[in-house]
Amino acid sequence: MYQKRENQLLLPHEFFLPFTGKLNEENRWVKLAQFIPWDLVEKHYAQLFKPKSKGGQMAVSVRVALGSLVIQERLGSSDRDTVENITENPYLQYFIGLPGFQQSPPFDASLMTHFRKRLGADVLNQVNEWIIMAAKADEESDDDDHTHSDDGGQDTSTQTEQPKVEPDVPRQGKLLLDATCAPADIAYPTDLSLLNGAREKLEQLIDVLHAPHAGRERKPRTYRQKARRAYLVIAKQRRTSKQKIRRAIGQQLRYVMRDLKAIEHLATRTPLTKLSRQQYKNLLVIQELFRQQKMMHDTRSHRIDDRIVSISQPHVRPIVRGKAKANVEFGAKVAVSMVDGYARIDHVQWDTFNEGQLLQESVEAYRERYGCYPEAVLADKLYRNRANLQYCRDRGIRLSGPRLGRPAKAEEAAHKQVERQDSAERNAIEGKFGETKRRYGLDRIRARLAETSLTVISLRMLVMNLERWLRVLFAFCLQLLGSLFLCSSFAAFSV
Repeated sequence: MYQKRENQLLLPHEFFLPFTGKLNEENRWVKLAQFIPWDLVEKHYAQLFKPKSKGGQMAVSVRVALGSLVIQERLGSSDRDTVENITENPYLQYFIGLPGFQQSPPFDASLMTHFRKRLGADVLNQVNEWIIMAAKADEESDDDDHTHSDDGGQDTSTQTEQPKVEPDVPRQGKLLLDATCAPADIAYPTDLSLLNGAREKLEQLIDVLHAPHAGRERKPRTYRQKARRAYLVIAKQRRTSKQKIRRAIGQQLRYVMRDLKAIEHLATRTPLTKLSRQQYKNLLVIQELFRQQKMMHDTRSHRIDDRIVSISQPHVRPIVRGKAKANVEFGAKVAVSMVDGYARIDHVQWDTFNEGQLLQESVEAYRERYGCYPEAVLADKLYRNRANLQYCRDRGIRLSGPRLGRPAKAEEAAHKQVERQDSAERNAIEGKFGETKRRYGLDRIRARLAETSLTVISLRMLVMNLERWLRVLFAFCLQLLGSLFLCSSFAAFSV
């Protein structure tokens, strides 16, 4: 059950403090609370619960749920630390919508997982869209106000016509496109370590299934100590040959196959319902892992479709990026578009995909948002296929990068200059990826489930855009104060 609140936004002076004083209206958390459209988010959030008339336990407010997730990602804290920070800080309690300061925790730390499940990636991407459009409108209004103040109240800027949608769609702005990987928090997977982990989990399942028959029947032999020693002989070596690794993998495959047959035999007498939900899931994953590893071992190959690289997170896939730091990353692949410094997630999935095929979809989404096509699309060479080149040419959009074929000598110098300028501007999205990974933790997604991992990815993009809006607002305030200081100094000098 969920009950809507009449007013999601509480003014700072209305927040109750048990001690004297009041909240600072210029505090960053107070400013951030004004950026998020809480009422719009609540409409989506309330649909996830039963109506109030049908009863049920009262759910936590959407401002508490989303605000707590924003606090967690902005501070980089765990679930328990997030609740403790909120309990100790009155500004954080104001941010999540509490009417006054309280010394008891507003909710249990275990609810953070439910918040990530309920506020999925789709809802957070929509919230991110609302924030970007509001930030864009706020920056444009600030620029208009600044223009009025500089000209003594007279607007001398040229009036731009409203963009036409059809048939002549104008072109304005630049769209930056690129893709990156959001690595999951898993150990670096090798075939030998995966098989050793699978064998150890199978041995635990054998112990559980044999427990009802202990003392009456002999437990199936697993040779766990011998298999462990065989694994450590190779794992402890700093350098080893490919032949030894292949021989060790084949040996572990035989141990895993023996354990799977033992479990199949025990299942005829002991139902698999004796296993926990996680143990049964591990059994299904290990069966698929064994099939993949055996096929690669038999065919002497290192590639297979939907390759499993983690037993606890079977949805994680290897993403070949070709970067200097790591040629292969393990996580979700994220296609991002950026306009005026604000990033959006266009597409995200665990399996690898060709981001060049998403260019036309991103351009059409740009037109739907802003009512015009971009003047230029800045992307790497992967986006420059013939279909995209023809698509951009038909719409008068310049796609960055070298032209196909040999350019004319008269146009070569000018084209290279434009290409260098586009490459310099396209570095902004690469820097945005670095900012998101270093500052906001996109380089390691610690969520365990597939859906909550996508929620964390979307949430970190949202928090990064909120931070940019806050920086832009702060820069505008400094610029406005500087202009007022210059005007007052000039007036004093004139007198």
